[in-house]
Amino acid sequence: MYQNILIPVALDHERDVAGAVEVARRLQEDGGKITLVGVVEQVPGYVREYVVIHPDTEVTEAVRAKLREIAKTLGDLNVAVMTGKPGVAIADMANETGADLIVIGSHRPGLQDYFLGSTASRVVRRAPCAVMVLR
Repeated sequence: MYQNILIPVALDHERDVAGAVEVARRLQEDGGKITLVGVVEQVPGYVREYVVIHPDTEVTEAVRAKLREIAKTLGDLNVAVMTGKPGVAIADMANETGADLIVIGSHRPGLQDYFLGSTASRVVRRAPCAVMVLR
């Protein structure tokens, strides 16, 4: 059983977050925690000067609010939002927080990423813990 489980949530894709939480709850140790994780990709500097909003604050807060809304409907879940490349940031967070399982969804792959989705594939390669990939 697992004590500290991360569930990355890509808000720009339709994913079955409830299904991932259900799997995580079955694998969760008594007293363990589940954290929904959102990653906001950094805006390149040459684009930043033309953007009206401040992505570091406004987008991050919007993602955090959406994750909190999802967390409320699914029960007692923690929420975390990070900035960076998702495949790297999720693995880094797992390392920093001592996560022992990541439950991540993967889209149906195309030719460029035949076996796993690109983010899921990067997380599997970099994660310091077990990773369960859901389709």
